[in-house]
Amino acid sequence: MECWYLLLTFALSLSSSYSQGNWIFNEKRTGTNAPARGLGAKEHFQIVTQHNRLRSRVNPMAANMQKMEWSEKLALLAQERAASCSMSPAPREPHPDHVGWNTHLSTEGMNSFADVIDHWFREGRDYNYLTGRCEGNSTCQHFTQLVWATSSRVGCAQRLCHVGAAQWELFACAYSPGGNWEVNGRMVVPYKAGAYCSLCTSDMSGCFRLWDHVGGLCETPRNPCRMSCGQNGQLNVSSCQCHCAPGFTGRFCQVRCSVQCVHGRYKEEECSCLCDVGYGGAECSEKLQFPFHSCDVRIDGECFMVSPQADTYYGAKARCQEKGGILAQIHNQKVQDILAFYLSQLETTNEVTDPDFETRNFWIGLTYKMSKDSFRWDSGETPTFTSFAFGQPDNQGFGNCVELQAASAFNWNDQRCKTRNRYICQFAPEHIALWEVGR
Repeated sequence: MECWYLLLTFALSLSSSYSQGNWIFNEKRTGTNAPARGLGAKEHFQIVTQHNRLRSRVNPMAANMQKMEWSEKLALLAQERAASCSMSPAPREPHPDHVGWNTHLSTEGMNSFADVIDHWFREGRDYNYLTGRCEGNSTCQHFTQLVWATSSRVGCAQRLCHVGAAQWELFACAYSPGGNWEVNGRMVVPYKAGAYCSLCTSDMSGCFRLWDHVGGLCETPRNPCRMSCGQNGQLNVSSCQCHCAPGFTGRFCQVRCSVQCVHGRYKEEECSCLCDVGYGGAECSEKLQFPFHSCDVRIDGECFMVSPQADTYYGAKARCQEKGGILAQIHNQKVQDILAFYLSQLETTNEVTDPDFETRNFWIGLTYKMSKDSFRWDSGETPTFTSFAFGQPDNQGFGNCVELQAASAFNWNDQRCKTRNRYICQFAPEHIALWEVGR
């Protein structure tokens, strides 16, 4: 216990620091820069411990703040970033993990990593959670990235940079999934306020709290799967689901299925077709017309439209298909964060032409397939990312269609498919390219 206490005390001993903002100083350099210093296991522990301690201390308290873990992959990215000694901003796209960044430059020997992290957190004094803005001319993006609730991995590096006769020390931390997203000109707030751990997702249903934490942090339970698959399938330990060999489906991968598609691809998981662009219907034989649309939210080239009317799950699915789209599919934390923020800003009656809806929730294109004993997107894909609310899915009322639930910060809930919800349609770039006025 004394060793752990000494490590924590050392990691969290802070002094004053000063920051150059999110980017790194860009000067014409002379001489040779020192290589980016790889941090040892002790420093990894100190950095992660300090992040988690500070993330537990946000005000107002966070209901969905996740526990941070060290990532060697992100540490390598941070070393590459530090090695540039450049002011140029790091590219955010098209990196598959949507990496976010915090960087800091100071005179050699003036600051430790603990000082720098503490300085980033102190930016929160100027951050107004209610407005989602930084007061005055200050910058708060280091703070909002450090406390971005759904960022769960961090990797850092530091480097000595020679600029003329001066020596500067550069600190960089990479975060995944990243944060500081903007939707329709407004910054997404970094976390949901509320009692700690009250809005953890089902994947992060554990609550981590130490003696020096003010609040708790959502973490992934370490319970192993207690199931097995048949001879024609393989168990995915991370999702506790069976992945069947081609031609097989069902709980033990014992069911075979086939169907013919005219203009589309056969979806073995649900014995149906995924239509080519421009075609619809059960057999993808109907040529679709593409009216002009305007997007409510654009994310990475995809268009998301929130319906003004309500329908059952399958009615909503048909309405999206009639427009040449699909019920929305959420494949990463960035899309989840942005849609949850956008929906939270909508009034319950916003642009609603059909008031006959039962909840304030929104259908997305995910259902439970009995033949697979797992949730699948309407495209037939197995989810690689989920954001079920705590305690979900629970199959209460035989629910096997998935909605974004307002009461759970628009995390996911399984619901009866006959429930009348509003819904979100999604259009890919190839669909958008076909939209023409009057066509």
